[in-house]
Amino acid sequence: YLHRVAKRYPAGHDALSDVTLTLEQGEMAFLTGHSGAGKSTLMKLIALIERPTRGQVVINNQNISQVRRSQVAKFRRNVGVIFQDFFRYQLTVRENIAVGRIAYLDDDTQIKESAEKSLAAEVVADLPGGYDQVLGKRFAGGQDLSGGQWQKIALARAYIRDAQLLILDEPTSALDARAEYEVFQRFSELIEGKTAVLISHRFSTVRMADVILFLEFGRRLEMGAHEELMELNGRYAELFRLQARGY
Repeated sequence: YLHRVAKRYPAGHDALSDVTLTLEQGEMAFLTGHSGAGKSTLMKLIALIERPTRGQVVINNQNISQVRRSQVAKFRRNVGVIFQDFFRYQLTVRENIAVGRIAYLDDDTQIKESAEKSLAAEVVADLPGGYDQVLGKRFAGGQDLSGGQWQKIALARAYIRDAQLLILDEPTSALDARAEYEVFQRFSELIEGKTAVLISHRFSTVRMADVILFLEFGRRLEMGAHEELMELNGRYAELFRLQARGY
């Protein structure tokens, strides 16, 4: 639960101002808006990576600003995040995935199950070294991947964490339409009972969400289910129709 949160950076720029959002267990939220609207900043507050300048972040009825660091660390262990600019580790496929939960580094079952969930297993099947293939070009014998293939590896990293809250920032930006559809179909099946936050400019999968938050200039402009926002006929509806014309 975020209550009237605001975030001001040292330079004096207000990235967020007076935003309220409630997420229940098992719900999916879709955050959207133009570049610079404050989506990634809000994501960092939800993931407890940053704290708000004003307002409250409440988890399980506990105000995060009033709990011990050890308790905050416990909450963070139940959060899985894939950033838009995710890391492309110059390591083996196995190590790239296990970064999400290093205790599973030598657990073939967990590694492979996570790759199956993210569709990265299809990528691995074409690599000469399989899960022990070094990725990238930094080391001898390394093999680089396309942007979409790297993205599937990064998604596997999020799945292996087995977190109760999954936050994906533009998780399919490098995928084509068919691959994006397949990834989100799998994603909707895997998050049953968990809470998820998706950040995207693309509305192709927005109907999956229980609540949509449209941000503009760091403020909550519109919020509701897809049907409600279409009936409102505001900025969300305008942009949804613009994108729909391309399909």
